[in-house]
Amino acid sequence: MAETKKNAGKLKNILKAPFVQEMCRTTANMYRLGWDERNGGNISYLLNEEEVAQYLDLGKVIRTIPTGFDATPLIGKIFIVTGTGKYFKNVEYDPETNLGIIRIAKDGTTAELLWGYKDGGRFTSELPAHLMSHISRLSVDPAHRVVMHSHPTYTIAMNTVCPADEKDFTHKLWQSNTESIVVFPDGVGILPCMVCGTNEIGEATAEKMKKFRLVVWTNHGIYGTGKDMDEAFGLIETVEKTAQIYMLTLGHTVNVIPDETLWGLAKRFDVTPLEGVLEK
Repeated sequence: MAETKKNAGKLKNILKAPFVQEMCRTTANMYRLGWDERNGGNISYLLNEEEVAQYLDLGKVIRTIPTGFDATPLIGKIFIVTGTGKYFKNVEYDPETNLGIIRIAKDGTTAELLWGYKDGGRFTSELPAHLMSHISRLSVDPAHRVVMHSHPTYTIAMNTVCPADEKDFTHKLWQSNTESIVVFPDGVGILPCMVCGTNEIGEATAEKMKKFRLVVWTNHGIYGTGKDMDEAFGLIETVEKTAQIYMLTLGHTVNVIPDETLWGLAKRFDVTPLEGVLEK
């Protein structure tokens, strides 16, 4: 007990932790860009235990919260997660209420709250979808860390006027902006319109995440993933910018990027385009 108190006295200020400040900056940017209206959108960020231990006593659990999902592959993993019903615009002003740091307990179905949600709140209702996606992405990319969900306007608009076909959707994006094939050569996965906040949509998303880093939920929004916050944010940002170009020119397009040039871009930037999208 004396040793625990001694170590606790050496803990750094959690509000100055890079991962807390990064969540504050990112959520503020996403709200400012109009991606996350009201309490829309959520982020979960897999943290390094050694880093967290510099700021929190990992032996102190505030309370436990059922996750609603068996996340056994993630037992012992620590995440910082946006709260349910919380507005992204408020995160930077009150991180401890709007964010929480959780650890997946030994039973795999419970989250141990280590910090945050100080008003008695809990993590986003879409945490099961996030955890499923983390499991899928880690299985193909051990460097994976972030799952980010938002409602970017032009992405949803483009998804509304285009078929729910991921190769067609990806092709239209690649044809509209040369950055697209370079930033997401693996393409964009698409799910049909489903009820959000359910394990069913989480499972469908996780299945897509075995192949894609980006998944569009028809009529709803997008999931982006990455090894860090910049990668996940940058993927969504590039899709949204390109979707805006597509929608602003819809019905008036004279020039699109030909497949020959897209192949040239792939070769120039040493990326492999999603198979079956471009003509040989």
